[in-house]
Amino acid sequence: MTSPTLSVVDDGSDVERPTRRDQIKEAALFLFAERGYQGTSMEAIARRVGVRASSLYNHIDSKQKLLVEIMTTTMEDLIAGFQEATREGDLVEKLRRAMEAHVNYHALHQPDVRVGNGELLSLEEPARSAVIELRSRYARMWQRLIESGEREGVFRMPSAQLATYALLEMGIGVALWYRADGPLSLDYIASVYSEMAAHLLGLGD
Repeated sequence: MTSPTLSVVDDGSDVERPTRRDQIKEAALFLFAERGYQGTSMEAIARRVGVRASSLYNHIDSKQKLLVEIMTTTMEDLIAGFQEATREGDLVEKLRRAMEAHVNYHALHQPDVRVGNGELLSLEEPARSAVIELRSRYARMWQRLIESGEREGVFRMPSAQLATYALLEMGIGVALWYRADGPLSLDYIASVYSEMAAHLLGLGD
């Protein structure tokens, strides 16, 4: 992904200004989430950015490349968030922080989640297999954490694999209903979900 350019504002501070490529990617993300990949044309993306369709190709090769970048970035961000959340602390702390990171991402990146969950079949090979592998890697990271807790007698559950699926689906579901202007703060939601994750794995029983 191209790094944003920097511009100097009147107060002398450096602020990031989105590049044209960033603008194109954001427009594509919005439209893919709203209309679906197949229902979005390069012309529609160009109109949203405010440029001619032909000029898009100065910045991006194809609509497919935009989809690949969006879906790959989503999984890479989730993996990086898990790694950061579980860098330190005991297993219980890692679990709670991982769940909070998982919930926060899905609440704050609803269009990305909608595209990521709905457009896998729109990816062409080898990108589809690469994204599937990133998804599997993310799930394996969760399962290894749970299995470590099981071996140490910290977590108790019938199946580490099923527990992994349950926790992942819990967090993904937040993207379906969370509203920034809703009655519950995101900090509160993430905290409650981390508590539910702990209970699912037998803590506090």
